[in-house]
Amino acid sequence: MREFTNLLVILYFQYLLKVMNADVEKLKLARDEFISQWGALGTQWGINRTMAQIHALLMTAPRSMTTDEVMEELEVSRGNAHSNLKELVAWGLVRSVVKKGERRDFFEAEKDVWQIFTIVARERKRREIEPALAVLTKCAEETRDIKTVEGKVFHDQMCQLEDFVNFASKMSDRVASMKHGFALQIAAKLLG
Repeated sequence: MREFTNLLVILYFQYLLKVMNADVEKLKLARDEFISQWGALGTQWGINRTMAQIHALLMTAPRSMTTDEVMEELEVSRGNAHSNLKELVAWGLVRSVVKKGERRDFFEAEKDVWQIFTIVARERKRREIEPALAVLTKCAEETRDIKTVEGKVFHDQMCQLEDFVNFASKMSDRVASMKHGFALQIAAKLLG
């Protein structure tokens, strides 16, 4: 009887191990797919693919990770991992974590979706919108006194674009400064 009970325990343990291994594999596949797609999406935000993949890896990690762990998981070089982690820290999407007794650097990502949105919006504004607005303003100023038809048309177009980009920038700032729930309520009213 005791041998039968031991056999049942062993079989049950093997079954649990199989289920857990299947879950681990399922999670790994889903996480790999997310990291890959986040990398592709990141290029749309003005972030290079590896930087976005590192962000996705850290965002979905249950604990902070070292540069070596990032390198191993994503199969990237030390220089690539280091420079992208440094850039993610500069953006505010990742922070360095100090662990007592450890000499290595550990990194963890911001996990709050609204915070991620506001950080990306702020950085895109600084890197893309502000330089574009400066060009539009300069072009409008430089063509203000041109009397030709083409010059007037160009000047008017620059002024319209400048007004629109200014408006869009202010709206983006306004939305990013709102609390998450309030922003969703406003969006629902606008879209509903």
